[in-house]
Amino acid sequence: MQQIKKIAARISLILEWENVGNDYIACLTGGDEHIGAVAVGFYDQESGRASSSVITNPGHRETEIAMLGAKVFSEACKCASVFIVGIHLKNITKDEIEEIVEVSEEMIHELSVIIQEGF
Repeated sequence: MQQIKKIAARISLILEWENVGNDYIACLTGGDEHIGAVAVGFYDQESGRASSSVITNPGHRETEIAMLGAKVFSEACKCASVFIVGIHLKNITKDEIEEIVEVSEEMIHELSVIIQEGF
């Protein structure tokens, strides 16, 4: 499994991914790891467009990160993807939330470049 690691707020974020046949699975975790949201990305070969759908564990706020991850991942690999996100930091502040979201998005876009270059 390949991975990207970055520090955000007071935690390490880890984005890991691997092939599952012709498709991909990725997992972005940090702090107290868990499954907060799971998104599936789809790529339509005909239109050249990607989309995603998400299921979020009640009370969790990783929805947007998971949806973005699945869509960007599927755009990059031009196939189906599953993107799991579980990030938890006790006593988190608004600034820390913003930093974690920003770093998560950077990691997702870095992954996209790696996939497009054929890691």
